[in-house]
Formats: sequence, structure tokens, C-alpha cells
Amino acid sequence: MKFELPLYLPPDLSSAPLQAAPDARFLPAPADFAAPEGYHATTIYPEYFRVNGRWLLAKESRMDCVAVFEDGEIAVREFRRLRRGDKVAVGRSEDGRDGIFVHTEGFSSQRETRESFAFRQGRSRETAFSVDYDFLYDLLRHERKHGHIVWVMGPACSFDADSRAAFSALAEKGYVGALLAGNALATHDLEGAYRNTALGQDIYTQLPYPNGHYNHIDTINRARLYGSLEAFIEGEGIGNGVVYACVKHNIPLVLTGSIRDDGPLPGVFADVYAGQDAMRAELSRATTVIALATTLHTIAAGNMTPAFRTLPGGTIRPVYFYTVDISEFAANKLADRGSLSAKSIITNVQDFLVNLGRALD
Repeated sequence: MKFELPLYLPPDLSSAPLQAAPDARFLPAPADFAAPEGYHATTIYPEYFRVNGRWLLAKESRMDCVAVFEDGEIAVREFRRLRRGDKVAVGRSEDGRDGIFVHTEGFSSQRETRESFAFRQGRSRETAFSVDYDFLYDLLRHERKHGHIVWVMGPACSFDADSRAAFSALAEKGYVGALLAGNALATHDLEGAYRNTALGQDIYTQLPYPNGHYNHIDTINRARLYGSLEAFIEGEGIGNGVVYACVKHNIPLVLTGSIRDDGPLPGVFADVYAGQDAMRAELSRATTVIALATTLHTIAAGNMTPAFRTLPGGTIRPVYFYTVDISEFAANKLADRGSLSAKSIITNVQDFLVNLGRALD
């Protein structure tokens, strides 16, 4: 069955009471990095602001930011990017009374009709995910040609030889537009190629190597000697794995550090806000996001990703967001985002990657 994107249903801005709504108010930011009292905090949904009698859509959004009117458009900006005098939207209502309308039903055809009482409405280890896999296969085939698929991955994805090979194959076939991860994913993946281990365990048999606990820091040390991941890969003849696939196919690889990092590897962002900017640059293009076994990176990516994307020409489409983890808590952590399309799949991420690789072969 051919995949088709759901149509966006815009609000009827000419109907009452929106037709009679006042213009939105914009007050100057009182200082750098500070919004005026009563500022409007943006959501993941399409938001319209009435300016001089016309409703303007904030085309590039993210949650927990502010709306700034500049150059005739609505820009969504983090607080740390505010400058004194910026014209910031104020108003806490979202139904048009303050000239601000948040449209939560733009893809209403996606919403499920549920009875007031029914069993198994959550997503848990008891959920049957067959339909989710089938939909995802069709979605990724569509996105390979028409979208931008961003992967968010934790180190567990690199602990198994088959999952590393599966991701590499997906990258080679065009199913990876960008990869967002931390120092650990890249370190253990490169360790797998350099020493055939991940945290000292054989990536196939899972048996420990003698002195294997040295392997990941040996990998970091060697890579730092080369000065870059590209030079390390070439100099050591690395020919497999997640990082190798990204380098080989010129796939953007954004590695953001944490306070617990060893090393870190060359190329890892030490400045948290520089790393956030690099992540958002890819997520601002994302049409599908797949987050695997990394709670903190998943939350970060989720907070930066709106539920919609404005395409060239003005077409609005949904952004699909998948969280995959063997822990129900971790996989469902973003459920409170209220996303139009966020889905959780409870499974071993290595199995998930292998299943995806086989289905998309």
C-alpha cells in the first residue's frame, strides 16, 4: 500500500470568534535573555498570531520558547537568544482572545476514537506492535525520497554486531539523514570496529576480553592522537559500524557531550548550547525522528521538535516521532509532550534495528 501523508486541516480563521479577535500584543524584551512579563510560551502545535488584522503562522516552532515579531514574520526564539527590545508576544490564552491561536486539531484524522472504558489503551510490553512496524516501513520508504530522517541513538545500539551492521545498511540505502548521539555511542561503536568489543565485551559473543575495560579509553586515546574521527577511521582502517557509515556517506553526525564523558572523542561538543544548536539544525529539517535507548537525548530532541513541519510552498505536514526502548518508562517518557504523532515501541533496540534492516532490504 502506498504511503500518503495526512492532509493538514487549517483552522477557519474567518469564523467567529477568530474573525473578531484582537491583534496580538508584542512588548519589548526588557533585557538580553529575558522576556517581558506575561510572555506567551510556544507549544509543539501550529500557532497563529494576529498582526494588523492578518493571522501569521509561526513556521519554525519549538516548545517552551517565545514568539518574536520581526521582518513581518513570527520567529520562535529560545530565551537565551532574546535581545533587549525584541518584540515578544504576550498573552496566556490560546483560543484567540489574545490574538494567539494554537491549533491542536490540524491532523485530526490521525487521532484515534476511544471508548470511555476499554482495556489495553497504553503502550507497554503487552502491546502488539505489528501495525506500528508495518506503518514505519512504509513511512521510511516515503521519507527516504521526500523527507529528512533523523536518528537519536544511545550506546546500547552499538553493543551488538548485527545491529551495527543493520544501521550501516540503512545508512547506505538512504534511510539516515542525520544522527544525534553522545560520546558513548560513538566511542563504543568505534571500539567495536577497532577492538571488536563494546565496553570490553565481544560484540557478537558478548564474552569479556582480558583487560577489556581498557578498550574504550584506548579507542578514545587513539582517536585523539589522530585529531579527528575521519583521520582515525582512515589511519586504522576502520571499515564497519555506525560512525564509519556516517563518515562514508557524508551523513551529519552530531555528538554532544555530558559531564560523565571519558575523553571525549574529537568532534564531541563540549559546549552544551553549541551542541543544542547543532542538534536543532538537523531537527529543524526533520520529518521523522527515531530515538533509540537514550532517555536524555530523546527528551532533548523531543523538546526541540514540533509536531509539524512547514515545507517550501507553505504545505504543512506532520513530524513523526518514535521512541524505542526496552524500558516502558524510558520509551513513554515523551508521552506528556502531547505530540500529534509520537509513538513508543517497547523492545530491545538491537532487535528493532535488525528487523528494520531486514524489512527495508
